[in-house]
Amino acid sequence: MREVAIIGVGMTRFGELWGSSLRNMFAEAALAAIDDAGVDHIDSMYVGSMSSGLFVHQEHIAALCADYLGVAGIPSTRVESACASGGISVRQAYIEVASGMSDIVLAGGVEKMNDGADATFALASAADQEYEAFNGITFPGLYAFMAHAHMKKYGTTLEQIADVAVKSHAHGAMNARAQFPFAVTREQVMNSTLVAEPLRLLHCSPVTDGAAAVIVAPVELAKQLGKPIVKIIGSGQATDGIALHNRTDPATIPAAGKAAQAAFAMAGLGPDDIDVAEVHDCFSIAELVVMEELGLVERGKSGEMVSAGETRLGGKIPINTSGGLKAKGHPVGASGVSQLIELTEQLRGEAGERQVEGARRALSQNMGGSGASSVVHILEAE
Repeated sequence: MREVAIIGVGMTRFGELWGSSLRNMFAEAALAAIDDAGVDHIDSMYVGSMSSGLFVHQEHIAALCADYLGVAGIPSTRVESACASGGISVRQAYIEVASGMSDIVLAGGVEKMNDGADATFALASAADQEYEAFNGITFPGLYAFMAHAHMKKYGTTLEQIADVAVKSHAHGAMNARAQFPFAVTREQVMNSTLVAEPLRLLHCSPVTDGAAAVIVAPVELAKQLGKPIVKIIGSGQATDGIALHNRTDPATIPAAGKAAQAAFAMAGLGPDDIDVAEVHDCFSIAELVVMEELGLVERGKSGEMVSAGETRLGGKIPINTSGGLKAKGHPVGASGVSQLIELTEQLRGEAGERQVEGARRALSQNMGGSGASSVVHILEAE
């Protein structure tokens, strides 16, 4: 297999983008990535999107996005794996380039969630319809169940869960592309509107519009173009039972751990080698559980690690320097791609106020539903 690098990145601002359609958001992000890469064509593309049919009543978006990007005729494939759709679109592009099938591949993600659709109904399609959604439980309810399990098993506190959101907003306040670029206090989080006990409004990622795209190519081509070399050195993907109640331990997300193990094995690295990470914090408790699955902290100790400031900028391992899904926003099909954009900019030294000094290796973790699918990538600056 060939060595593969991310040579271009582009994304829209995340938020309630009432004046932009799904197709226009995708084209904006894709054109920005192509321009950043300095290439004059792409050989193929992947479009990550969870529920365009439910949100904007538009299926067949792979062809739609190729058409409106002005590249109709090239292979274009939609990728759907709930909220992991974007991350897996990048994995598919990576595999295509690594195999030698294509040289320049665009991997994007897009979701238009604010055009009047019932977001709760659409997002529930990523859960088990017959056993979860039919009986009335929503994703806040599922992650609340996960939070209770983690609190009971490990003694995790409400203050520690709140501190995840506080940290993410502190980072997001420095991100001009974030939906919520402002800081919050622990007290504000703990006094915000109750959504699904113990989770409150400021524990939850928002409903977001947005698109993100990256260009991947062989390392040799990146060198010819004079681009900073940010290599994808590890990629892992895993699945689990779709229904949370069918899993052995609701305080864990095994698919995240399995995907990480595969990515670390491919990269020949371990958790201690990572300088900065973007993880899937659709709810604050998810970040705590995923940190443990990735091996970044001992099981049951993630809450203590966050409250001690070790995941902030300047800490032991900064996590979600973009603001995460919580503050940056969560346009579900685009979120996994936007994680890789943040990390690419970190490894290029282009993250501005959010820059992690000396960052050389980075990890992204993106997942769907309550953890039924997960994908992990490891990046390295050459």
